[in-house]
Amino acid sequence: MGQTNQAQKKQPGGAEDRREEKREEQKEQRESIRETGEMSLSHNIHLLSVIGEIEGHECLSANAKTTKYEHVLPRLAAIEDNPEIEGLLILLNTVGGDVEAGLAIAEMIASLSKPKVSLVLGGSHSIGVPIAVSTDYSFIVKTGTMVIHPVRMSGTVIGAPQTYDYFQQMQDRILGFISDHSRATRERLEELMLDTGILTKDLGTILVGEDAVKEGLIDETGGISDALCKLHHMIEAG
Repeated sequence: MGQTNQAQKKQPGGAEDRREEKREEQKEQRESIRETGEMSLSHNIHLLSVIGEIEGHECLSANAKTTKYEHVLPRLAAIEDNPEIEGLLILLNTVGGDVEAGLAIAEMIASLSKPKVSLVLGGSHSIGVPIAVSTDYSFIVKTGTMVIHPVRMSGTVIGAPQTYDYFQQMQDRILGFISDHSRATRERLEELMLDTGILTKDLGTILVGEDAVKEGLIDETGGISDALCKLHHMIEAG
Protein backbone atom coordinates (compact mmCIF):
# COMPACT_ATOMS: atom_id res chain seq x y z
CA MET A 1 0.00 0.00 0.00
CA GLY A 2 2.84 2.33 0.89
CA GLN A 3 4.58 1.55 -2.39
CA THR A 4 1.39 2.25 -4.38
CA ASN A 5 0.94 5.63 -2.74
CA GLN A 6 4.58 6.46 -3.40
CA ALA A 7 4.18 5.58 -7.09
CA GLN A 8 1.06 7.72 -7.29
CA LYS A 9 2.92 10.63 -5.76
CA LYS A 10 5.73 10.30 -8.31
CA GLN A 11 3.41 10.12 -11.34
CA PRO A 12 2.15 13.72 -11.28
CA GLY A 13 5.73 14.95 -10.96
CA GLY A 14 6.79 12.83 -13.92
CA ALA A 15 3.93 14.12 -16.03
CA GLU A 16 4.80 17.68 -15.08
CA ASP A 17 8.42 17.09 -16.08
CA ARG A 18 7.31 15.80 -19.48
CA ARG A 19 5.06 18.83 -19.97
CA GLU A 20 7.94 21.12 -19.04
CA GLU A 21 10.24 19.34 -21.50
CA LYS A 22 7.62 19.69 -24.23
CA ARG A 23 7.25 23.41 -23.50
CA GLU A 24 11.04 23.80 -23.73
CA GLU A 25 11.12 21.91 -27.06
CA GLN A 26 8.34 24.10 -28.46
CA LYS A 27 10.17 27.21 -27.29
CA GLU A 28 13.40 26.07 -28.95
CA GLN A 29 11.50 25.21 -32.12
CA ARG A 30 9.88 28.66 -32.27
CA GLU A 31 13.27 30.26 -31.70
CA SER A 32 14.82 28.16 -34.47
CA ILE A 33 12.08 29.15 -36.92
CA ARG A 34 12.47 32.82 -36.01
CA GLU A 35 16.26 32.84 -36.31
CA THR A 36 16.98 30.44 -39.18
CA GLY A 37 13.68 29.33 -40.73
CA GLU A 38 14.41 25.74 -39.72
CA MET A 39 12.62 23.11 -37.66
CA SER A 40 12.36 19.37 -37.18
CA LEU A 41 9.22 17.61 -38.42
CA SER A 42 7.85 14.22 -37.45
CA HIS A 43 9.54 11.02 -38.64
CA ASN A 44 12.95 12.68 -38.34
CA ILE A 45 12.53 15.07 -41.28
CA HIS A 46 14.40 18.37 -41.14
CA LEU A 47 12.82 21.46 -42.70
CA LEU A 48 15.08 24.09 -44.23
CA SER A 49 13.73 27.29 -45.82
CA VAL A 50 15.58 29.41 -48.38
CA ILE A 51 13.90 32.81 -48.37
CA GLY A 52 14.50 36.39 -49.43
CA GLU A 53 17.95 37.12 -50.83
CA ILE A 54 20.84 34.68 -50.54
CA GLU A 55 23.54 36.57 -48.69
CA GLY A 56 27.18 36.16 -49.67
CA HIS A 57 30.38 37.59 -48.23
CA GLU A 58 28.86 41.03 -47.61
CA CYS A 59 26.02 41.68 -45.17
CA LEU A 60 22.83 43.04 -46.67
CA SER A 61 20.53 45.64 -45.14
CA ALA A 62 19.05 44.77 -41.75
CA ASN A 63 15.61 45.39 -43.28
CA ALA A 64 16.10 42.72 -45.96
CA LYS A 65 15.02 39.11 -45.47
CA THR A 66 18.03 36.95 -46.19
CA THR A 67 19.34 33.39 -46.18
CA LYS A 68 22.88 33.41 -44.84
CA TYR A 69 25.16 30.77 -46.32
CA GLU A 70 27.34 30.71 -43.21
CA HIS A 71 24.27 29.45 -41.32
CA VAL A 72 23.05 27.00 -43.96
CA LEU A 73 26.32 25.21 -44.74
CA PRO A 74 27.08 24.10 -41.15
CA ARG A 75 23.44 23.07 -40.73
CA LEU A 76 23.63 20.86 -43.84
CA ALA A 77 26.83 19.26 -42.52
CA ALA A 78 25.08 18.59 -39.20
CA ILE A 79 22.12 17.02 -41.02
CA GLU A 80 24.42 14.68 -42.91
CA ASP A 81 26.23 13.70 -39.70
CA ASN A 82 23.09 13.19 -37.61
CA PRO A 83 21.87 9.55 -37.83
CA GLU A 84 18.48 10.52 -36.36
CA ILE A 85 17.62 12.77 -39.34
CA GLU A 86 16.27 10.63 -42.18
CA GLY A 87 15.25 13.23 -44.77
CA LEU A 88 15.41 16.89 -45.74
CA LEU A 89 12.58 19.11 -47.01
CA ILE A 90 13.57 22.45 -48.54
CA LEU A 91 11.06 25.28 -49.03
CA LEU A 92 12.10 28.01 -51.47
CA ASN A 93 10.82 31.54 -51.92
CA THR A 94 13.90 33.48 -52.98
CA VAL A 95 14.79 36.27 -55.40
CA GLY A 96 18.30 34.85 -55.82
CA GLY A 97 21.41 36.61 -54.62
CA ASP A 98 25.12 35.89 -54.36
CA VAL A 99 26.20 33.39 -57.02
CA GLU A 100 29.09 31.81 -55.09
CA ALA A 101 26.99 31.39 -51.93
CA GLY A 102 24.04 29.97 -53.87
CA LEU A 103 26.21 27.45 -55.71
CA ALA A 104 27.90 26.44 -52.45
CA ILE A 105 24.50 25.71 -50.87
CA ALA A 106 23.33 23.83 -53.97
CA GLU A 107 26.48 21.67 -54.07
CA MET A 108 26.15 20.85 -50.36
CA ILE A 109 22.51 19.80 -50.78
CA ALA A 110 23.30 17.70 -53.85
CA SER A 111 26.09 15.88 -51.99
CA LEU A 112 23.90 14.87 -49.02
CA SER A 113 23.38 11.11 -48.85
CA LYS A 114 19.92 11.39 -47.29
CA PRO A 115 16.64 11.69 -49.24
CA LYS A 116 15.83 15.30 -50.03
CA VAL A 117 12.88 17.07 -51.66
CA SER A 118 12.44 20.73 -52.62
CA LEU A 119 9.25 22.78 -52.97
CA VAL A 120 9.21 26.10 -54.82
CA LEU A 121 6.52 28.36 -53.42
CA GLY A 122 6.42 32.07 -54.40
CA GLY A 123 9.51 31.77 -56.52
CA SER A 124 13.05 30.48 -56.89
CA HIS A 125 14.78 32.99 -59.11
CA SER A 126 18.28 33.37 -60.48
CA ILE A 127 20.77 31.46 -58.29
CA GLY A 128 17.76 29.96 -56.50
CA VAL A 129 17.28 27.72 -59.55
CA PRO A 130 20.35 25.53 -58.83
CA ILE A 131 19.19 25.15 -55.21
CA ALA A 132 15.71 24.07 -56.34
CA VAL A 133 17.09 21.38 -58.64
CA SER A 134 19.80 20.14 -56.25
CA THR A 135 17.46 17.73 -54.43
CA ASP A 136 16.51 14.17 -55.39
CA TYR A 137 12.99 15.29 -56.35
CA SER A 138 11.47 18.74 -56.81
CA PHE A 139 8.01 20.30 -56.73
CA ILE A 140 6.62 23.71 -57.64
CA VAL A 141 3.19 25.10 -56.79
CA LYS A 142 1.04 26.09 -59.79
CA THR A 143 1.56 29.82 -59.15
CA GLY A 144 5.26 29.51 -58.33
CA THR A 145 7.81 31.14 -60.63
CA MET A 146 11.41 30.58 -61.68
CA VAL A 147 13.47 33.25 -63.44
CA ILE A 148 16.50 32.30 -65.53
CA HIS A 149 18.74 35.17 -66.61
CA PRO A 150 22.45 35.91 -67.27
CA VAL A 151 24.89 36.56 -64.45
CA ARG A 152 25.01 40.15 -63.21
CA MET A 153 27.87 41.85 -61.39
CA SER A 154 27.67 44.74 -58.95
CA GLY A 155 30.45 47.16 -58.05
CA THR A 156 33.39 48.08 -60.24
CA VAL A 157 33.53 46.30 -63.60
CA ILE A 158 36.77 46.43 -65.58
CA GLY A 159 36.23 46.78 -69.33
CA ALA A 160 38.61 44.03 -70.39
CA PRO A 161 38.31 40.67 -72.17
CA GLN A 162 39.11 38.93 -68.90
CA THR A 163 35.92 40.33 -67.36
CA TYR A 164 33.81 38.79 -70.12
CA ASP A 165 35.67 35.49 -69.73
CA TYR A 166 34.90 35.52 -66.01
CA PHE A 167 31.21 36.14 -66.66
CA GLN A 168 31.16 33.29 -69.18
CA GLN A 169 32.92 30.95 -66.77
CA MET A 170 30.39 31.79 -64.04
CA GLN A 171 27.46 31.14 -66.36
CA ASP A 172 29.00 27.86 -67.49
CA ARG A 173 29.23 26.73 -63.86
CA ILE A 174 25.58 27.57 -63.24
CA LEU A 175 24.30 26.01 -66.47
CA GLY A 176 26.42 22.91 -65.93
CA PHE A 177 25.04 22.37 -62.44
CA ILE A 178 21.41 22.87 -63.48
CA SER A 179 21.69 20.54 -66.49
CA ASP A 180 23.44 17.88 -64.37
CA HIS A 181 20.67 17.92 -61.75
CA SER A 182 17.56 18.32 -63.91
CA ARG A 183 16.06 17.15 -67.20
CA ALA A 184 16.78 20.47 -68.91
CA THR A 185 19.55 20.49 -71.53
CA ARG A 186 22.35 23.02 -71.46
CA GLU A 187 21.41 24.30 -74.92
CA ARG A 188 17.79 24.94 -73.89
CA LEU A 189 18.90 26.64 -70.69
CA GLU A 190 21.09 29.03 -72.70
CA GLU A 191 18.11 29.86 -74.93
CA LEU A 192 15.96 30.63 -71.90
CA MET A 193 18.73 32.66 -70.29
CA LEU A 194 19.31 34.88 -73.32
CA ASP A 195 15.69 35.36 -74.43
CA THR A 196 15.01 39.03 -75.24
CA GLY A 197 11.24 38.90 -75.61
CA ILE A 198 9.93 38.10 -72.12
CA LEU A 199 11.53 40.43 -69.55
CA THR A 200 10.94 44.08 -70.41
CA LYS A 201 14.26 45.48 -69.16
CA ASP A 202 16.43 42.39 -69.07
CA LEU A 203 17.37 39.15 -70.79
CA GLY A 204 15.92 35.90 -69.55
CA THR A 205 12.75 33.88 -69.04
CA ILE A 206 10.03 33.57 -66.39
CA LEU A 207 8.67 30.05 -65.95
CA VAL A 208 5.40 29.67 -64.05
CA GLY A 209 4.41 26.41 -62.39
CA GLU A 210 3.76 23.82 -65.09
CA ASP A 211 6.12 25.62 -67.51
CA ALA A 212 9.05 24.82 -65.21
CA VAL A 213 8.00 21.16 -65.31
CA LYS A 214 7.65 21.14 -69.10
CA GLU A 215 11.13 22.64 -69.48
CA GLY A 216 12.55 19.87 -67.30
CA LEU A 217 13.73 22.06 -64.42
CA ILE A 218 11.22 20.75 -61.87
CA ASP A 219 9.89 17.20 -61.59
CA GLU A 220 6.26 17.89 -60.71
CA THR A 221 3.69 20.50 -59.71
CA GLY A 222 2.34 20.07 -56.20
CA GLY A 223 2.13 21.45 -52.69
CA ILE A 224 3.36 20.64 -49.22
CA SER A 225 1.35 17.43 -48.87
CA ASP A 226 2.79 16.11 -52.15
CA ALA A 227 6.34 17.02 -51.10
CA LEU A 228 6.03 15.36 -47.70
CA CYS A 229 4.35 12.28 -49.16
CA LYS A 230 7.17 11.89 -51.69
CA LEU A 231 9.82 12.34 -49.01
CA HIS A 232 8.19 9.76 -46.72
CA HIS A 233 8.06 7.32 -49.63
CA MET A 234 11.74 7.88 -50.41
CA ILE A 235 12.70 7.33 -46.77
CA GLU A 236 10.67 4.13 -46.54
CA ALA A 237 12.16 2.87 -49.82
CA GLY A 238 15.55 3.20 -48.15
